[in-house]
Amino acid sequence: MNSRFALFFALVAVLVNAPLGQTVRAETIEPVGPVKQVHTGFDFTEGPAAMDDGRLYFTDIPNTAIHLHSPDGKLSLFTADSRHANGLWPLSNDKLLACEMDGAVTMYDLSGDTPKRTVLADTYNGKRFNACNDLVVDNHGGVYFTDPQYRAPEPWPQTERCVYYIANFESDPKVTRLTDDIAAPNGIGLSPDGKTLYVIPSMQAAMLAYEVLGPGKLGQSRVLCKLAQPEGETNGGGDGMALDVKGNLYITTHLGVQIFSPAGKPLGVVEFPEIPANVTFGGPEFRTMFVTARKSLYSVEMPLAGFREFPAN
Repeated sequence: MNSRFALFFALVAVLVNAPLGQTVRAETIEPVGPVKQVHTGFDFTEGPAAMDDGRLYFTDIPNTAIHLHSPDGKLSLFTADSRHANGLWPLSNDKLLACEMDGAVTMYDLSGDTPKRTVLADTYNGKRFNACNDLVVDNHGGVYFTDPQYRAPEPWPQTERCVYYIANFESDPKVTRLTDDIAAPNGIGLSPDGKTLYVIPSMQAAMLAYEVLGPGKLGQSRVLCKLAQPEGETNGGGDGMALDVKGNLYITTHLGVQIFSPAGKPLGVVEFPEIPANVTFGGPEFRTMFVTARKSLYSVEMPLAGFREFPAN
């Protein structure tokens, strides 16, 4: 081998921290078990939300239903009047938040014999929201949520599709609009340190990230990553998202659940028999990835635990 090439390969081996002659494999995240269909027979599943005690709630939007998957595997109907609830968020084992596409963010109190529903916010500047979609809670007792156009009345009550913040939602709710118009803002999440808000548009390939300057205060948007596209498409977007303990993003797309590092590096794709809509982590060690995909709920074991939600103070 030419001495110059030998020196080049030696330097490469040092830089990637691998012995000479060893193949360097790109970092990926892959399932450690098979994809399993947990339940099926719904119209359009969404919003999986896992409680600490093993319960998992998810929605069936067209049927205005929220279902409960119990730790023993049994399925039961939580409510048949969800007002087209989409995204859910487990505030605690006794409180469940919901984004209702009929135009409200609500909270269910599960502590009594009969769940009690409370409206946290249903208007901005005197007009109803378009169709509240998905949400995430920070550790200041605030809720970030998306409001695209899906199922919204025509013309849209809010003329723009934006991200909002509800401060003090359990005491004196105050709603703030945080962004300008986005091409169908859908999934939403916070980094484990709470310093970055991720927004998943459904009508563009570029996924967005915002620096969190304070509770309900965002910096300018930046492109975190661009989604891989099905053949023949160029600008398809995402739907729901979840994060693991290392801050990696799991974004539901037409190709499956696409995984990205916090720096936007692609780490793999987990495929499902149906197109995924939303994703969360649950199970005993929160290493079970639950995915709602069209008519079904699926599960698959993953190597990293999901990041647990912020407690509201």
